[in-house]
Amino acid sequence: MNADRKDAEMTVPATVPESGTSAYGALSRLIQDALDEGFSYQQIADRSVDPVTRATISKQYLNKLVKTPPANPPSAAQLQAIAVGIRRSERRVKEAAAQQWLGYEATELSGYDEEVRIIVGHLAGKSKAELRQWRAMIEAAERSQRED
Repeated sequence: MNADRKDAEMTVPATVPESGTSAYGALSRLIQDALDEGFSYQQIADRSVDPVTRATISKQYLNKLVKTPPANPPSAAQLQAIAVGIRRSERRVKEAAAQQWLGYEATELSGYDEEVRIIVGHLAGKSKAELRQWRAMIEAAERSQRED
């Protein structure tokens, strides 16, 4: 086997991309986006301080997250520090980490109360025909309320 090829195989990122996606995971891409905006690893690291726990992120760790992501995700405090450092919301950074390490894609209905989210959750597994029935029932109920 060619030595260069062997070296390349040994440095594959911890996250395996699906076909047609970037070789890097979602959190790695968020950090890379901040770098692409003109910030250096050092500038990001200097800002990366969790306001609650005071946890910090080093320049070397940020570089590792982008170039060769570790097998385990950063801790919650580290994720908050990264969020501050790259100037993204904590929620966005946690979603990216969940996608990168757990394969979880957030599809939450933000802005709706728990009752609406529960109802939508029940409808999510229904067939097209069942969804049409539920829509018809909801629209009939709304018409009935307007006529009363």
